[in-house]
Amino acid sequence: MGKFKNIKLQHFQTARQELPKFFYAPESRLRHPLQLFKQMWRDLLNSRGLAWQLIVRDISAQYRQSFLGIFWAFIPPIITAAGLTFARNANIVNLGNTDLPYPAYVMFSTALWQTFTEALNSPLQEVNAAKGMLAKINFPREALILAGLGKVFFNFGIKLILIVALFIWFQIPVTWIAILAPVALIHLVILGTAIGLLLAPIGTLYQDIPKLITVFLGFWLLITPVIYAVPQTGKFAILVNLNPVTPLLVTVRELATTGVLSNPQGFWVVSVIAIVGLLVAWLVYRLAMPFIVERMSA
Repeated sequence: MGKFKNIKLQHFQTARQELPKFFYAPESRLRHPLQLFKQMWRDLLNSRGLAWQLIVRDISAQYRQSFLGIFWAFIPPIITAAGLTFARNANIVNLGNTDLPYPAYVMFSTALWQTFTEALNSPLQEVNAAKGMLAKINFPREALILAGLGKVFFNFGIKLILIVALFIWFQIPVTWIAILAPVALIHLVILGTAIGLLLAPIGTLYQDIPKLITVFLGFWLLITPVIYAVPQTGKFAILVNLNPVTPLLVTVRELATTGVLSNPQGFWVVSVIAIVGLLVAWLVYRLAMPFIVERMSA
Protein backbone atom coordinates (compact mmCIF):
# COMPACT_ATOMS: atom_id res chain seq x y z
CA MET A 1 0.00 0.00 0.00
CA GLY A 2 2.84 2.41 0.87
CA LYS A 3 4.53 1.70 -2.46
CA PHE A 4 1.28 2.42 -4.28
CA LYS A 5 0.96 5.77 -2.48
CA ASN A 6 4.53 6.69 -3.42
CA ILE A 7 3.80 5.95 -7.09
CA LYS A 8 0.66 8.13 -6.99
CA LEU A 9 2.60 10.93 -5.30
CA GLN A 10 5.31 10.76 -7.98
CA HIS A 11 2.69 10.92 -10.75
CA PHE A 12 1.02 13.90 -9.04
CA GLN A 13 4.31 15.78 -8.69
CA THR A 14 5.24 15.06 -12.32
CA ALA A 15 1.84 16.27 -13.56
CA ARG A 16 2.08 19.36 -11.38
CA GLN A 17 5.45 20.26 -12.89
CA GLU A 18 3.99 19.96 -16.41
CA LEU A 19 1.07 22.35 -15.71
CA PRO A 20 1.44 25.88 -17.11
CA LYS A 21 2.42 28.43 -14.52
CA PHE A 22 0.78 31.86 -14.34
CA PHE A 23 2.35 34.75 -12.47
CA TYR A 24 0.21 37.69 -11.41
CA ALA A 25 1.87 41.03 -10.79
CA PRO A 26 0.34 44.29 -9.58
CA GLU A 27 1.47 46.03 -12.78
CA SER A 28 -1.11 48.29 -14.33
CA ARG A 29 -2.34 47.38 -17.80
CA LEU A 30 -1.98 51.06 -18.71
CA ARG A 31 1.78 50.46 -18.92
CA HIS A 32 1.09 48.65 -22.20
CA PRO A 33 -1.64 50.79 -23.82
CA LEU A 34 -1.23 49.38 -27.33
CA GLN A 35 -1.68 45.83 -26.12
CA LEU A 36 -4.64 46.91 -23.98
CA PHE A 37 -6.45 48.62 -26.87
CA LYS A 38 -5.82 45.62 -29.15
CA GLN A 39 -7.39 43.35 -26.56
CA MET A 40 -10.32 45.74 -26.14
CA TRP A 41 -10.91 45.77 -29.89
CA ARG A 42 -10.72 41.95 -30.11
CA ASP A 43 -13.18 41.59 -27.26
CA LEU A 44 -15.52 44.08 -28.92
CA LEU A 45 -15.53 42.00 -32.12
CA ASN A 46 -15.86 38.72 -30.26
CA SER A 47 -18.81 39.99 -28.24
CA ARG A 48 -21.11 40.53 -31.24
CA GLY A 49 -22.72 37.09 -31.07
CA LEU A 50 -23.50 37.32 -27.37
CA ALA A 51 -24.72 40.89 -27.76
CA TRP A 52 -27.18 39.80 -30.46
CA GLN A 53 -28.55 37.04 -28.23
CA LEU A 54 -29.00 39.51 -25.37
CA ILE A 55 -30.78 41.98 -27.67
CA VAL A 56 -33.23 39.36 -28.96
CA ARG A 57 -33.87 37.99 -25.46
CA ASP A 58 -34.45 41.37 -23.80
CA ILE A 59 -36.61 42.85 -26.58
CA SER A 60 -38.76 39.71 -26.70
CA ALA A 61 -39.21 39.80 -22.92
CA GLN A 62 -39.88 43.54 -22.92
CA TYR A 63 -42.79 43.41 -25.35
CA ARG A 64 -44.09 39.99 -24.31
CA GLN A 65 -44.68 41.20 -20.76
CA SER A 66 -46.34 44.48 -21.85
CA PHE A 67 -50.01 44.75 -22.77
CA LEU A 68 -49.51 47.76 -25.04
CA GLY A 69 -46.19 46.50 -26.44
CA ILE A 70 -44.53 48.82 -28.94
CA PHE A 71 -47.15 51.50 -28.38
CA TRP A 72 -45.20 52.57 -25.28
CA ALA A 73 -42.67 54.05 -27.71
CA PHE A 74 -45.43 56.33 -29.09
CA ILE A 75 -47.42 57.23 -25.97
CA PRO A 76 -44.94 59.56 -24.12
CA PRO A 77 -44.22 61.93 -27.04
CA ILE A 78 -47.89 62.01 -28.08
CA ILE A 79 -49.12 62.84 -24.55
CA THR A 80 -46.36 65.44 -24.09
CA ALA A 81 -47.15 67.10 -27.40
CA ALA A 82 -50.91 67.10 -26.76
CA GLY A 83 -50.55 68.68 -23.32
CA LEU A 84 -48.06 71.34 -24.40
CA THR A 85 -50.03 72.19 -27.54
CA PHE A 86 -53.15 72.73 -25.43
CA ALA A 87 -51.21 74.92 -22.97
CA ARG A 88 -49.65 76.91 -25.80
CA ASN A 89 -52.93 77.49 -27.63
CA ALA A 90 -54.59 78.55 -24.38
CA ASN A 91 -51.75 81.08 -23.79
CA ILE A 92 -50.89 79.36 -20.52
CA VAL A 93 -47.23 79.18 -21.52
CA ASN A 94 -45.23 81.05 -24.13
CA LEU A 95 -42.86 78.60 -25.83
CA GLY A 96 -41.94 80.74 -28.82
CA ASN A 97 -42.32 80.08 -32.53
CA THR A 98 -40.95 76.94 -34.13
CA ASP A 99 -39.99 76.11 -37.71
CA LEU A 100 -42.32 73.09 -37.66
CA PRO A 101 -45.95 72.74 -36.60
CA TYR A 102 -45.72 72.70 -32.82
CA PRO A 103 -47.15 69.16 -32.21
CA ALA A 104 -44.70 67.72 -34.74
CA TYR A 105 -41.86 69.78 -33.26
CA VAL A 106 -42.48 68.46 -29.73
CA MET A 107 -43.04 64.84 -30.73
CA PHE A 108 -39.94 64.73 -32.93
CA SER A 109 -37.78 66.45 -30.32
CA THR A 110 -39.13 64.26 -27.52
CA ALA A 111 -38.29 61.13 -29.51
CA LEU A 112 -34.71 62.40 -29.93
CA TRP A 113 -34.42 63.28 -26.23
CA GLN A 114 -35.72 59.83 -25.24
CA THR A 115 -33.11 58.23 -27.49
CA PHE A 116 -30.36 60.24 -25.77
CA THR A 117 -31.57 59.33 -22.28
CA GLU A 118 -31.92 55.67 -23.23
CA ALA A 119 -28.31 55.68 -24.46
CA LEU A 120 -27.19 57.32 -21.20
CA ASN A 121 -29.06 54.88 -18.96
CA SER A 122 -28.30 51.81 -21.06
CA PRO A 123 -24.79 50.88 -19.73
CA LEU A 124 -25.86 51.03 -16.09
CA GLN A 125 -29.08 49.11 -16.77
CA GLU A 126 -27.25 46.42 -18.71
CA VAL A 127 -24.59 45.91 -16.03
CA ASN A 128 -27.21 45.77 -13.24
CA ALA A 129 -29.30 43.28 -15.21
CA ALA A 130 -26.25 41.06 -15.82
CA LYS A 131 -24.92 41.01 -12.24
CA GLY A 132 -25.57 37.30 -11.81
CA MET A 133 -23.97 36.46 -15.15
CA LEU A 134 -20.97 38.71 -14.48
CA ALA A 135 -20.21 36.93 -11.20
CA LYS A 136 -20.37 33.43 -12.71
CA ILE A 137 -19.28 33.65 -16.34
CA ASN A 138 -16.20 35.23 -17.89
CA PHE A 139 -17.25 36.91 -21.12
CA PRO A 140 -16.33 40.13 -22.95
CA ARG A 141 -17.96 42.96 -21.02
CA GLU A 142 -18.31 44.87 -24.28
CA ALA A 143 -21.24 42.59 -25.09
CA LEU A 144 -23.32 44.54 -22.58
CA ILE A 145 -22.47 47.83 -24.28
CA LEU A 146 -23.39 46.51 -27.73
CA ALA A 147 -26.60 44.95 -26.42
CA GLY A 148 -27.64 48.26 -24.88
CA LEU A 149 -26.89 50.16 -28.09
CA GLY A 150 -28.82 47.60 -30.12
CA LYS A 151 -31.91 48.15 -27.99
CA VAL A 152 -31.52 51.93 -28.19
CA PHE A 153 -31.53 51.87 -32.00
CA PHE A 154 -34.35 49.31 -32.06
CA ASN A 155 -36.50 51.59 -29.91
CA PHE A 156 -35.68 54.55 -32.13
CA GLY A 157 -36.68 52.49 -35.16
CA ILE A 158 -40.13 52.15 -33.61
CA LYS A 159 -40.25 55.89 -32.90
CA LEU A 160 -39.27 56.48 -36.52
CA ILE A 161 -42.69 55.15 -37.54
CA LEU A 162 -44.28 57.97 -35.54
CA ILE A 163 -41.87 60.52 -37.02
CA VAL A 164 -42.68 59.47 -40.61
CA ALA A 165 -46.39 59.62 -39.80
CA LEU A 166 -45.91 63.15 -38.44
CA PHE A 167 -44.14 64.28 -41.59
CA ILE A 168 -46.95 62.90 -43.74
CA TRP A 169 -49.76 64.27 -41.55
CA PHE A 170 -48.34 67.80 -41.33
CA GLN A 171 -46.97 67.69 -44.90
CA ILE A 172 -43.45 68.58 -43.78
CA PRO A 173 -41.11 68.80 -46.80
CA VAL A 174 -37.92 66.75 -46.75
CA THR A 175 -34.75 67.61 -48.66
CA TRP A 176 -32.01 65.27 -49.85
CA ILE A 177 -29.79 66.34 -46.96
CA ALA A 178 -32.09 64.39 -44.62
CA ILE A 179 -30.01 61.30 -45.42
CA LEU A 180 -27.32 62.80 -43.14
CA ALA A 181 -29.65 62.98 -40.14
CA PRO A 182 -28.75 59.44 -38.96
CA VAL A 183 -25.09 60.53 -38.70
CA ALA A 184 -26.01 63.31 -36.29
CA LEU A 185 -28.29 60.90 -34.42
CA ILE A 186 -25.38 58.49 -33.95
CA HIS A 187 -23.32 61.32 -32.47
CA LEU A 188 -26.17 62.04 -30.04
CA VAL A 189 -26.21 58.38 -29.01
CA ILE A 190 -22.40 58.40 -28.65
CA LEU A 191 -22.61 61.32 -26.22
CA GLY A 192 -25.22 59.55 -24.10
CA THR A 193 -23.29 56.26 -24.14
CA ALA A 194 -20.04 57.97 -23.12
CA ILE A 195 -21.69 59.57 -20.09
CA GLY A 196 -23.44 56.32 -19.20
CA LEU A 197 -20.24 54.29 -19.42
CA LEU A 198 -18.46 56.67 -17.05
CA LEU A 199 -21.28 56.33 -14.52
CA ALA A 200 -21.88 52.57 -14.91
CA PRO A 201 -19.09 51.24 -12.63
CA ILE A 202 -19.90 53.44 -9.65
CA GLY A 203 -23.63 53.26 -10.34
CA THR A 204 -23.49 49.48 -10.05
CA LEU A 205 -22.17 49.71 -6.50
CA TYR A 206 -24.20 52.65 -5.22
CA GLN A 207 -27.94 52.89 -5.84
CA ASP A 208 -27.82 56.65 -5.29
CA ILE A 209 -26.38 57.13 -8.78
CA PRO A 210 -29.48 55.98 -10.75
CA LYS A 211 -31.66 58.24 -8.59
CA LEU A 212 -29.33 61.19 -9.16
CA ILE A 213 -29.37 60.51 -12.90
CA THR A 214 -33.17 60.64 -12.94
CA VAL A 215 -33.21 63.95 -11.06
CA PHE A 216 -30.45 65.47 -13.19
CA LEU A 217 -32.09 64.41 -16.47
CA GLY A 218 -35.25 66.24 -15.40
CA PHE A 219 -33.26 69.46 -15.05
CA TRP A 220 -31.29 68.71 -18.22
CA LEU A 221 -34.52 68.45 -20.21
CA LEU A 222 -35.50 71.96 -19.13
CA ILE A 223 -32.33 73.46 -20.64
CA THR A 224 -32.63 71.45 -23.87
CA PRO A 225 -34.74 72.89 -26.75
CA VAL A 226 -37.22 70.02 -26.84
CA ILE A 227 -40.46 71.83 -26.05
CA TYR A 228 -39.36 75.31 -27.10
CA ALA A 229 -37.29 76.91 -29.84
CA VAL A 230 -33.65 77.71 -29.23
CA PRO A 231 -33.55 81.10 -27.44
CA GLN A 232 -31.34 83.73 -29.00
CA THR A 233 -30.86 86.28 -26.22
CA GLY A 234 -30.58 86.40 -22.46
CA LYS A 235 -28.82 84.36 -19.78
CA PHE A 236 -31.06 81.38 -20.39
CA ALA A 237 -29.96 81.34 -24.04
CA ILE A 238 -26.34 81.09 -22.90
CA LEU A 239 -27.20 78.14 -20.67
CA VAL A 240 -29.11 76.36 -23.44
CA ASN A 241 -26.30 76.86 -25.95
CA LEU A 242 -23.67 75.59 -23.48
CA ASN A 243 -25.72 72.42 -23.12
CA PRO A 244 -23.81 69.75 -25.16
CA VAL A 245 -27.05 68.04 -26.20
CA THR A 246 -28.39 71.21 -27.83
CA PRO A 247 -26.23 71.30 -31.01
CA LEU A 248 -26.56 67.55 -31.57
CA LEU A 249 -30.33 67.37 -31.10
CA VAL A 250 -30.96 70.56 -33.07
CA THR A 251 -28.73 69.36 -35.93
CA VAL A 252 -30.64 66.07 -36.22
CA ARG A 253 -33.91 68.00 -36.31
CA GLU A 254 -32.65 70.52 -38.87
CA LEU A 255 -31.11 67.90 -41.16
CA ALA A 256 -34.38 65.97 -41.16
CA THR A 257 -36.53 69.01 -41.91
CA THR A 258 -35.20 72.34 -43.19
CA GLY A 259 -31.72 71.17 -44.19
CA VAL A 260 -30.26 74.48 -42.94
CA LEU A 261 -27.86 74.14 -40.01
CA SER A 262 -27.88 76.90 -37.43
CA ASN A 263 -24.78 75.81 -35.48
CA PRO A 264 -22.51 73.45 -37.47
CA GLN A 265 -19.41 74.51 -35.50
CA GLY A 266 -21.04 73.60 -32.20
CA PHE A 267 -22.14 70.28 -33.64
CA TRP A 268 -18.63 69.26 -34.65
CA VAL A 269 -17.04 70.47 -31.42
CA VAL A 270 -19.46 68.43 -29.31
CA SER A 271 -19.15 65.46 -31.68
CA VAL A 272 -15.37 65.33 -31.26
CA ILE A 273 -15.75 65.64 -27.49
CA ALA A 274 -18.33 62.84 -27.52
CA ILE A 275 -16.15 60.47 -29.57
CA VAL A 276 -13.06 61.09 -27.44
CA GLY A 277 -15.21 60.83 -24.34
CA LEU A 278 -16.54 57.46 -25.50
CA LEU A 279 -13.01 56.09 -25.90
CA VAL A 280 -12.01 57.35 -22.45
CA ALA A 281 -15.22 56.00 -20.90
CA TRP A 282 -14.69 52.61 -22.57
CA LEU A 283 -11.18 52.48 -21.10
CA VAL A 284 -12.47 53.37 -17.62
CA TYR A 285 -15.23 50.78 -17.95
CA ARG A 286 -12.74 48.14 -19.07
CA LEU A 287 -10.34 48.78 -16.20
CA ALA A 288 -13.05 49.13 -13.54
CA MET A 289 -15.21 46.09 -14.35
CA PRO A 290 -12.89 43.44 -12.81
CA PHE A 291 -12.98 45.33 -9.51
CA ILE A 292 -16.75 45.81 -9.77
CA VAL A 293 -17.30 42.10 -10.37
CA GLU A 294 -15.05 41.30 -7.40
CA ARG A 295 -17.06 43.64 -5.17
CA MET A 296 -20.34 42.11 -6.35
CA SER A 297 -19.03 38.59 -5.63
CA ALA A 298 -17.80 39.47 -2.14
